[in-house]
Amino acid sequence: QVQLVESGGGLVQPGGSLRLSCAASGSIFSIYTMGWYRQAPGKQRELVATMASGGSTNYADSVKGRFTISRDNAKNTVYLQMNNLKPGDTALYYCNADILVFTPTLRRDDYWGQGTQVTVSS
Repeated sequence: QVQLVESGGGLVQPGGSLRLSCAASGSIFSIYTMGWYRQAPGKQRELVATMASGGSTNYADSVKGRFTISRDNAKNTVYLQMNNLKPGDTALYYCNADILVFTPTLRRDDYWGQGTQVTVSS
């Protein structure tokens, strides 16, 4: 019914930048909050940043001032601009979205992408 497809991960040196994208598609009526989470090996999944449909944002303390979340509601897409990357940012990054879908009745549900790997290493 709904797919979230991430792109933009890769290998980057410390201090470098990457931009992640996540596009939602399917039987979408509307999207509420979209965001990014990450999971490093041996650690729990953690919030990176979220953005509500109205534009309010929330960031993990560890990324404030370095990462910027944005979204294009017309394209059902959320972005994460990551600057000044550190080795500690290495993780699998997941897109998440709170979506109202046609089933055919309307149903609100939480969706996850498959993840995109970000590796920060010299």
